[in-house]
Amino acid sequence: MKNNELKVALVVDWLTVYGGAERVVEQIIECYPNCDIYSLIDFLNDEQRFFVKGKKAKTSFIQKLPFAKKYYRIYLPLMPLAIESFNLHDYDLIISSSHAVARGVITYHHQLHITYLQAPGLRYAYHDKNIYSIGSKFKILKEFLLYKLRKWDFIASKRADYTIANSEYVSEWNEKIVGVKSKVIYPPVYLDNFIKYFNEEKRDTYVAVGRLEPIKRFDLIIEAFNSSNKKLIIIGSGSIEKELKKLANDNISFVGFRNQIEIAEILSKSKAFLQAGCEGFGISMLESQACGTPVIAFAQGGALEVVNHIGVTNKPTGILFEDQSKESILKAIELFESGLVNIQPIHCLENAKRFSKETFKKSFKDFINQKIMFRSFKNKIENKKRA
Repeated sequence: MKNNELKVALVVDWLTVYGGAERVVEQIIECYPNCDIYSLIDFLNDEQRFFVKGKKAKTSFIQKLPFAKKYYRIYLPLMPLAIESFNLHDYDLIISSSHAVARGVITYHHQLHITYLQAPGLRYAYHDKNIYSIGSKFKILKEFLLYKLRKWDFIASKRADYTIANSEYVSEWNEKIVGVKSKVIYPPVYLDNFIKYFNEEKRDTYVAVGRLEPIKRFDLIIEAFNSSNKKLIIIGSGSIEKELKKLANDNISFVGFRNQIEIAEILSKSKAFLQAGCEGFGISMLESQACGTPVIAFAQGGALEVVNHIGVTNKPTGILFEDQSKESILKAIELFESGLVNIQPIHCLENAKRFSKETFKKSFKDFINQKIMFRSFKNKIENKKRA
């Protein structure tokens, strides 16, 4: 069957904002423009819907549950059931873009299922389980539910025919925890939009970009800047936006959701980009570097692959700190401002150019086409044996 004859379903965890994971979804849709989208929930507003090319996802029962728009994560224990409820029988190719449960979708023998893993499995049930707080009365229930989720995730991780990981970090984690090997294809970075704003002259302002969720650890960045009184701009929206605003002093500005051009303008003029969470990859770190802006980030996950750390190379693009703490962030900022570190904007740009949406699309489609051809050849051999 030719690629343009394939009936394709794209399964994602949820559609709520436009972030790094959604940039991958956008490029997959460009590869397969006629695909149908399935998502646990779809609460994108009109301004954010551009990246799905105007498509509306077919959603699960969670879409209609109370408070699902803002507090959909409270339904995490129901998400395995919800993702398994999708009927995908009529499709030839299933692509799941997963950082939670999407890779656990049920497929059939005649279908090819390829998952693009955007984070270390169902990370909310593993190493990030303590970030989302819950009252002590429910701690035993929480631990039991997370145990059940980990068991489900172990089983669900084997369902895809092939797994692609968005970084070496995610690939190694996936093999270690669930025993599944994967091909690494780095996600797309929209370099053109950011290179246009490449700037060597910086203001005395720092910036942090991302979803305002507990897992991103904006609270640590805010605590550090509350102590230092340095200026910080936070770009993004999310479920804990109000709490973070209450935590922040007047030297910290929240500017909400911004499109890529607006983000590029702010990044290009900023002194450095801050990240305190452990990202599977970390697209925003590369967008910052494309603007010529250095990165100060937690030394785990994708940061080790996309930031050239001082002391490791003669062309550093950032500073990585060892501990997720206010003190570590402050020490990294102090080192950055000491004059002992020579980070050139042009080196940041050169590093970012290693990643592009064109590279992603070619690698992604080549991988899938190869697996389609292999499957077709395998089916022909099996049919001959039966004859």
